[in-house]
Amino acid sequence: MLIGNKSDLEKREVAYEEGEKFANDNGLVFLETSAKTAQNVEEAFLRTAQKIYDNIQSGAYDLSNDSYGIKVGMPVGSSSSAAGQARRLDGGSQGTQTSSCCT
Repeated sequence: MLIGNKSDLEKREVAYEEGEKFANDNGLVFLETSAKTAQNVEEAFLRTAQKIYDNIQSGAYDLSNDSYGIKVGMPVGSSSSAAGQARRLDGGSQGTQTSSCCT
């Protein structure tokens, strides 16, 4: 992901077209953002996460190789309620249920 920042400013250090061309030439996704106006900030994270997910699904990364820096699943002993727990809404038993996926 190549991100052009400060898109809210009129004076650019790098033209949009130059950034877009560099990204295309190097197989990157290009997006301009502005922290001041929040333009595309969340979108930059979402697109990056989606690209990583797509690459995992297509087998582009060797998940058994630590040099990729990608860990799949929750660490053993993690107590993150948002990622590791899911509230049952199907009329089953009350409380929470441990989940291996965020649904």
